[in-house]
Amino acid sequence: MAIEFELQEPRKPALRGSHGDADSSRRTKPMFADRISNRERMFFTERLALLLETGGALHGSLQLLSTQCENAALSKVATTLAADIAGGMPFARALSNHPQAFPSVFVNLIDAGERGGFLPTVLAELTALEEKTARLRATMVSAFTYPAFLVVFSLAVVVFVLVFVFPKFAELFTAIRDQLPFSTLVLMAASDLLRLQWPLFLGALLAFAVGIRHWLRNAGGAAALDRLKLRLPVLREIFAQLYLVQAMRVMGLSLENGVSVPDALKASRDLVSNEVFRDFMRDIEQDVNEGRGISGAFERAPFMPELARQLIETGEETGSLSLVMNRMAAHYERELSRRLESLAKLIEPMMLLVMGAVVGIIVASLILPIFKLSRAVGV
Repeated sequence: MAIEFELQEPRKPALRGSHGDADSSRRTKPMFADRISNRERMFFTERLALLLETGGALHGSLQLLSTQCENAALSKVATTLAADIAGGMPFARALSNHPQAFPSVFVNLIDAGERGGFLPTVLAELTALEEKTARLRATMVSAFTYPAFLVVFSLAVVVFVLVFVFPKFAELFTAIRDQLPFSTLVLMAASDLLRLQWPLFLGALLAFAVGIRHWLRNAGGAAALDRLKLRLPVLREIFAQLYLVQAMRVMGLSLENGVSVPDALKASRDLVSNEVFRDFMRDIEQDVNEGRGISGAFERAPFMPELARQLIETGEETGSLSLVMNRMAAHYERELSRRLESLAKLIEPMMLLVMGAVVGIIVASLILPIFKLSRAVGV
């Protein structure tokens, strides 16, 4: 199941206030569509914050960064940003012209920092946000890398034995074919299928992969997978905590820096890749637009942990939602790391047991017929 972490924004964000829409109407598409990774954006943000904190001007800092960026697309973006700033365009508006590089959460926070006069502080917080996102991604990858390796290695061993080992015993077992164990017959049939019908087998495998890929790209298939992620035992808790960490971290940081609730909700919604969770965020937006609080949507969401509901209700009552959301994101990030670590420790021995069972079946399927042959020869 795909798990996405990157801060991507498919649509151009609408900035608050009176920056004007003339520039946005002229540029409805990103000028440079080349991909810019989270790491490269973090490099840009961190160094821009350092340059501004040490007294550098925004225009000069952007020009300097354009010469330091190793990524050609990011260098072009920095050059264009410097030109826009020199032309009198607000920084947030200039950033919004490059949604491939800067998602809505980035633009909205820069907008708030630019208005409030604390732009270097916001840039430092965005750098910390990128670092936390990268750390969470690394935790997820490390938790599933070893089990995935065991699965691939086991399959490779089984295919090797069936293709190169079993054929050497096929003629030997012909004399006692009626006395062969069922497992040996099954493995011999599988060996013949892989060796003699491998184009058909490979074609079926490719067709299955293409079919799954097409189904997941289809709206119905993607929605079914999103629902499955938040319904399966164990995985439900992992994905719910993952999406909570992503959404609450952005919400808390946005509200803390003066971003409006609708803009913060939209940025959080677009950040999460799961459509079920996005519907949950839309429910919050609807409640806010109708003058209700956000705790009602948390109560209605079946996948929401009870602690999250209580914390949001407390934050809403005390007027400290940004603090509660930041604390919630930190709590569930630690909880998610512990859960993934425990799951990895549980999966590894289970995978080893499965591998041992598979190897045992293969060995038994070879050794038992050999014993029967030796007895027949002895007789």
